Amino acid sequence: MLELYESDYHSLASSRKKMLQLPLVVTAQVDLLLVLVSLLAFWTRLSHLNYPNAVVFDEVYYGQFVSLYMKRVFFIDDSGPPLGHMILASGAYLGGFDGNFVWNRIGAEYPSTVNVWSLRLLPALCGALCVPLVYLLTLELKFSHLSALGAAVLLLLENSLIVQSRFMLLESVLIFFVLLAFFSYLRFHNAPSRLVSDFSSHVYSWLILSGVSCGAAVGVKYMGLFSYLLLLVVASLHTWKLIGDKTISHMNVCVQSVHRVLCLVVVPVLLYVFWFYVHLSFLNRSGPHDQLMSSAFQASLQGGLSRITRGQPLEVAYGSQVTLRSSVSQPIPCWLHSHKVNYPIRYDNGRGSSHQQQVTCYPFKDVNNWWIIKDPGRQQLVVDTPPRPVRHGDVIQLVHGMTSRFLNSHDVAAPMSPHTQEVSGYIDFNVSMPAQNLWRVDISNREAESEVWKTILSEVRLIHVNTSAVLKLSGVSLPDWGFRQLEVVADKLFKAHSSSLEWTVEEHRYGTSQEQKEREAELHSPTHIDVDRKISFWAKFVELQWKMLTVKQEESEHKYSSSPLEWITMETNIAYWLHSSTNAQIHLIGNPVSWGVANLSLLAYQLLAVVYLLRRRRGLKDVPDGVWDQFVCLGCVCVGGWLVNFVPFLLMDKTLFLYHYLPALCYLYLLSPALLEHAHTHLLSSVTHQRALCVGALAVLLSIFLTYRTFCPLTYGSPELSAHQLQGLKWRDTWDILYRRR
Repeated sequence: MLELYESDYHSLASSRKKMLQLPLVVTAQVDLLLVLVSLLAFWTRLSHLNYPNAVVFDEVYYGQFVSLYMKRVFFIDDSGPPLGHMILASGAYLGGFDGNFVWNRIGAEYPSTVNVWSLRLLPALCGALCVPLVYLLTLELKFSHLSALGAAVLLLLENSLIVQSRFMLLESVLIFFVLLAFFSYLRFHNAPSRLVSDFSSHVYSWLILSGVSCGAAVGVKYMGLFSYLLLLVVASLHTWKLIGDKTISHMNVCVQSVHRVLCLVVVPVLLYVFWFYVHLSFLNRSGPHDQLMSSAFQASLQGGLSRITRGQPLEVAYGSQVTLRSSVSQPIPCWLHSHKVNYPIRYDNGRGSSHQQQVTCYPFKDVNNWWIIKDPGRQQLVVDTPPRPVRHGDVIQLVHGMTSRFLNSHDVAAPMSPHTQEVSGYIDFNVSMPAQNLWRVDISNREAESEVWKTILSEVRLIHVNTSAVLKLSGVSLPDWGFRQLEVVADKLFKAHSSSLEWTVEEHRYGTSQEQKEREAELHSPTHIDVDRKISFWAKFVELQWKMLTVKQEESEHKYSSSPLEWITMETNIAYWLHSSTNAQIHLIGNPVSWGVANLSLLAYQLLAVVYLLRRRRGLKDVPDGVWDQFVCLGCVCVGGWLVNFVPFLLMDKTLFLYHYLPALCYLYLLSPALLEHAHTHLLSSVTHQRALCVGALAVLLSIFLTYRTFCPLTYGSPELSAHQLQGLKWRDTWDILYRRR
């Protein structure tokens, strides 16, 4: 036995000696073309990144959000989810930016305390990484390294992509994640079927990365959704083909399909929610966009409304003093209001009114916004001990705190909306117009909250008992006699789920004064009772999604706005920056030669696809099935990518700019070299024709490089050109090139 142990020991020692034998040798394969284009991409995107040391075009827009992030102040950007802003804010944080800079105009000089290089670093890195990604993606489309090099060069020398990458903007970040998503998915799809069937972690890591990239693309800008949906279509076609493969067991097909759904659907959705979770968790302070949100949302933020509502009673009781905010956030937030002014006896159109006290919706905090909840069966206007809470279905009266008028409605046409009833503060003029001031409480979200009317949390409709009309904000401004405040009406023909019908108690206190003068003093000095009030993340998430989709910032026609059809032929440009005293300037202008090559490639592919389809329909196969599959895949990704990123803009009613076309353009740059290789390999049988095609391609590449060099002064802002030289760069009459004559 001892001899056996000694033998094992010597064997183990010998094997260890072999393992540790020096020198250690590592063998690696390096794609020098990939390294070369990567280095050139970093050089073109990152060199002199802090020039100009001034705010450039949309930096004035995104910079405001970066500053709010640094100060943890809540905001809404209806143009997209928060991931893009978080990425820009991360770069600012790494550079020590504290948010103390006023982003009020393009061209404003950055102070020495702002690290401009850091602000622009992450978009520039993403823009540089797009070049090697295009190279790798072309290889995954099963084209040669030469085609991959051609696609990389097209992106490398595209002036508009360089400009968009070198500043604190988001298009380069979006394009990076889109390209990464397609590359990762095709890397997974092209993996050996044996590894896919064996569920190799290495292979499925590419599928997970694709799902993460899709979630990131949509998280940066909603434009990313177009490419994400295209990838889902491609993946669905591949999965459908997998289901029809009878060489794979039923269980294996099911497991592979589930993995695809989890990685490409569940992961992006979870990530999309996660971006908002981080956004809402980090931005916990009151800010400029608070009033767009509900009272409950506002109260969850530090400062602002939370300072007013902290310690308020939670349950509305008989005798409560409240302000009622309309749930509608457009045109502006407002509160139920009344004042010691009556409706005019007759309106300008000759219609008569009740001449009772005006009831409006006022968009500012005011003591005349206070109302008292009264029990119709009792005279007192103070809260009992213990308080009697108001519940769903209860009939109440609303007494205006400062004038003691009852909220009333009757069969009199509203001043601006004659198809609805007038709402007034009742005055008894002894003209056979009795008071109709009973209102039934209808808590529309009682299933989520409770039957008890709660401060901030409950969304309430007030139904007029006599006429069954519902108290509603019409949104129409009253004339001068109504001080341009918003009209409040009672509407019988209402839509059941309209937000204009709902009201929320925002400020609330328990009334203790029965006499009018004492009550007026009380309304100016709110009391506090400690109550803990919270709103869940999911409630905030859903509300924020709805606001982003429905609340649009005011848009006006911009000097450099353009239509999608102008993008194809680059009839427009955008002046991003102009030096305050010289002719140095930066423009978003594409490489005209590259742009033309992209358009020709798109047209050529479509014509070739039509010819192929017609001939295959007649039973004539010009290319083998494998080549045909490669050609179809190229069209799905490249032509499909161009379509989904271009056509939707034709249907949009919003201000658009040339940079919106850049994601679609990248797909065409993928298409051009691949289509050229297809023609060279499968369409041209003559060596002479093939050589002619190669010479033509080299001539085009040389033209692209020369054009890139020509427009470099407008891409990088240096060197400064004379007015005559700038005029020479105006290749199209529609371009707006700025210059100073000396």
